[in-house]
Amino acid sequence: MNASTSSQPTSTAVLIVNGRGEYLLHLRDAHKPICDPGTWSLVGGGPEPGETLDEAIAREILEETGLVLSGITPCTTVQTHGPNVTEGKIQVYAARWDGTAHDLPVTEGIMFAWFDIATMEQLSMCRWAHEVIKAHHTEHPAPPLPGPRDDTGQGGAGAVKNVIGAHLFLERDGRTLLGLRHPDVEFAGGEWHALAGHVERESVRACLVREAYEEAGIVIEPADLTLVHTVHLLDDHENAEPRIQLFFRAIQWSGEPEVREPDKCTAWQWWPLDGLPDPMVGYTRAAIEGILTGTAYTELGWAPPVRATGGR
Repeated sequence: MNASTSSQPTSTAVLIVNGRGEYLLHLRDAHKPICDPGTWSLVGGGPEPGETLDEAIAREILEETGLVLSGITPCTTVQTHGPNVTEGKIQVYAARWDGTAHDLPVTEGIMFAWFDIATMEQLSMCRWAHEVIKAHHTEHPAPPLPGPRDDTGQGGAGAVKNVIGAHLFLERDGRTLLGLRHPDVEFAGGEWHALAGHVERESVRACLVREAYEEAGIVIEPADLTLVHTVHLLDDHENAEPRIQLFFRAIQWSGEPEVREPDKCTAWQWWPLDGLPDPMVGYTRAAIEGILTGTAYTELGWAPPVRATGGR
């Protein structure tokens, strides 16, 4: 691919690549007066007044995907032409991300997906984007894999990241504390759920101490938290990330629960352990039932294991 040197770039695009050498593509609207409608292309766009190209691509990535990526580096330029083309010469960048395309917010266009080079030959792709990707792949070929890919996470040798969730099990007078999720939240709207949060760059106990105070005004010491149940969960939607849900019992705490994040939780209530509410998050119910029976571990959403049949 020959890059034009007759003018400065007037727009940006980014090659977002994961550890398998797949590229993140964005399906463009098919029925709008835009360049390359209905094709798979790259995230990007033109700079706003006073904005550098480096600033523009960081903003476009955030606006279109919700991601804040580090290590965004220029890699090539390309000249575009055709109906409704306003970009002209595009500065193309490269960046690394290993997340799940399914989970990205779609603020414009139709959807995001990961594709390898071979699959792209079967797609309706923006021509310049396809050429840029092929040139990049030639210089940065995908790493060899030890075994076949398994996107479901139900086997195969490829490593799959598991999201870790921290959950608080409080018990008082035969009752446990649950929160009613706001009906507009993305996960489990209108359902009862344990106080919980995703573990960030912190220990699980530190996460729970933070979440308990932020969500309900409850103060807990890390040493007072004991792991009482683990749920290994695979949601039923395609390309879902496996999740390890850890439930900790607090042997003591201070403060009475109060609604401190009303956009996420509308009420806290103590429910009898033998009379849990409905609707309720399924894996939370399963975890509480496991705690009451002394079971340490539950699997949900995974295919049943294949048993060996014996013989030679």
